[in-house]
Amino acid sequence: MRQSGYRRERLDRGIKVRADDVFVLVSGREMLYLAGPRLAATIALLGFPLLAPWTGAYWQTVFLIVVAMMLLAISWAFLERVGLVSLGQSFFFGVGGYLTAIGAVYLRLPSFFAVLFGTVAGAVACALLLAPVLRLRGVYFSLVTFALPLLFARIIEATKILGGTEGFAGVPGLGALPTRQYLLVLALLGTAFAFQRLLDSDYGLVLRAIRDNDVGVRASGIPVDRWKFWAVLVGTLPAAFAGSVLATHYHVVGMSAFSLEYSVLPLTAAVLGGSEMVAGAAVGAALIVPLSEVLRAFGTLRVVAYCLVLVAVLVGVPEGVFALARRRYHQFERWVPI
Repeated sequence: MRQSGYRRERLDRGIKVRADDVFVLVSGREMLYLAGPRLAATIALLGFPLLAPWTGAYWQTVFLIVVAMMLLAISWAFLERVGLVSLGQSFFFGVGGYLTAIGAVYLRLPSFFAVLFGTVAGAVACALLLAPVLRLRGVYFSLVTFALPLLFARIIEATKILGGTEGFAGVPGLGALPTRQYLLVLALLGTAFAFQRLLDSDYGLVLRAIRDNDVGVRASGIPVDRWKFWAVLVGTLPAAFAGSVLATHYHVVGMSAFSLEYSVLPLTAAVLGGSEMVAGAAVGAALIVPLSEVLRAFGTLRVVAYCLVLVAVLVGVPEGVFALARRRYHQFERWVPI
């Protein structure tokens, strides 16, 4: 409540200043303060599959989808940090799934190597397809990525290749459900850590400079297109991996892998959680996917729920839920005389 003659002042906690600027931690309590949120998230992700006797198979499957969508959201957030705003994450997701099916059915690779093949080959294929348009900026690049999944879905439908409208069936499973869950969780933890470390490094400094002023970076002699190509290759890996693992879960890959939902959800998750940090997009996905499952009874009206959440967060918490929670965790407020 506002007090007359006073203003509210917001200050960083001492431990944040020491950790960020001085790099000094003076006690185990301070180390726990910094590592606590990360440990809690890791324990929650690793512990949920152990709750299967109480949660039931349905929510364990939902958890699998949540982690897959968190990977998709992280992929979107990484590309956004380079200035490549993607409206077609479903393209990366679908290509990974289809190439996994090809690897397992046509090349007869074991399931694990089929997933590995789908992930790497999918990321390389997406990067090569996008290479000619990497000079585009802003909405122009977004429109190309928006068109790609629609284009590939129509090609499959018209030519009836890869199973046509019925999908590519017969993809062998990758172990039991906990195996797929832990595979995705480990990939999520590793990717989130690696992406954040990458973005905090000199490499990330160049990527942010490309996002802010690619003409200036190009004028300094840095091959911007080559940097963008490698950024797309790295950034699409988690999305292709999510599509690959879900292909082995459902044993089929269809045109639905290129659906608009897989493109809208990462964007909504990043807005909900906040895209300033990679973890923000993941937290957004962890919130919105269970909400989507709760609203499944409304069918396609779930997209309406996404839009309502998006508008509500943009108006109420423009910095994102994760960014707000992180700021509250590291700062305190007090009233001081004007």
